[in-house]
Amino acid sequence: MDDIKWIGNNLPDTQDKELGIMSLENVSAARAFHESFPQYKKTPLAALNALAEFYGVKNLFVKDESFRFGLNAFKVLGGSFAMARYISKLTGRPIGSLTYDALTSPGLKKEIGEITFFSATDGNHGRGVAWSAKTLGQKAVIMMPKGSRRPRFENVKREGAAVTIEELNYDGCVRKAAKKAAETPGGVLVQDTAWKGYEEIPSWIMQGYGTMALEADEQFVEAAGAQPTHIFIQAGVGSLAGAVVGYFANKYPNDPPLFVVVESDQADCIYRSALAGDGEVRAVGGEMCTIMAGLACGEPSITSWQILKDKAFAFVSIPDEAASNGVRVLGAPLPGDTRVISGESGAATAGLLHSIATDAKLAPLRGELQLDRNSRVLLFSTEGATDPDSYRRIVWEGAKGY
Repeated sequence: MDDIKWIGNNLPDTQDKELGIMSLENVSAARAFHESFPQYKKTPLAALNALAEFYGVKNLFVKDESFRFGLNAFKVLGGSFAMARYISKLTGRPIGSLTYDALTSPGLKKEIGEITFFSATDGNHGRGVAWSAKTLGQKAVIMMPKGSRRPRFENVKREGAAVTIEELNYDGCVRKAAKKAAETPGGVLVQDTAWKGYEEIPSWIMQGYGTMALEADEQFVEAAGAQPTHIFIQAGVGSLAGAVVGYFANKYPNDPPLFVVVESDQADCIYRSALAGDGEVRAVGGEMCTIMAGLACGEPSITSWQILKDKAFAFVSIPDEAASNGVRVLGAPLPGDTRVISGESGAATAGLLHSIATDAKLAPLRGELQLDRNSRVLLFSTEGATDPDSYRRIVWEGAKGY
């Protein structure tokens, strides 16, 4: 595929300035919090042994987040933990004491009063924030960017949030949500992108994502008998990527996996930041029209960027066609492999891996990544078919793009 772009990491080192956010202690606290929920169970790690053989690698596993809390995506992990950390700070109670039962108790609601949680989203993050707010007996106001698909809007609305589709792109919605939160008594912005002056809550969201990374690590080692050698992880603002990279870099400091960060070519702000080479972030503007709605973010999170520029091995920008291929590959598995129903953003990394394995023009990238018969590869399918109409167009009709 000619329009896949990539660059290795030649960025200046920042001495692991933000790596401590994803310390094993912080991630363990997040997992303990999530384990207190009655809805909690580990999401499955699908072994794609036949596909691994076809691609010429030793192991290929996909963490399937379509089962997470009945919400069809991983995002609820971050929003819920950030809300708990916020309440911990508000009340002075240690985070370990704020279990599901404690957070949903009438006494706590009376103590903390009414909170309105604001957020901008393409759908998955907002749904997780709305669900968490409803669980806590609080309010949520969610703003979605221009062009958001109706099924994702309805998913958020069903969780009881006040939700609107704005005439703004994602980053414009973030700014509007931040302004409204600041103007509202008891208003709190719960956003996974960090900028100067807004860094604490995004770091808590990343720690919440760590639950998924910790589960995947344990499941992978149990199934493969060894840690992953390669992790492909998608990026919008970069918080998911920073969380996964940060966790595994802390867990395996002497022999970390090789991390590949994957973005939509319509919103490849992290790839462009890497391409610039000076360590500073670059933004992408405009409507960012891509089927990878969850990755349509034009401004990198400054906190996650510090982790990625220190620890990522390569940054890759892919077209919609690659993600569409990923949806089909995971949805129509080879004999013996587990089917993974993955949305367009969730399948982005699978689409890239498929291109690397089947397109001779990408042989230089495969060589640079050292993908061979000894490679043990981990992917994260971060969402299920959150837009069923779009999923059908891709799988039934062969749609390739927006």
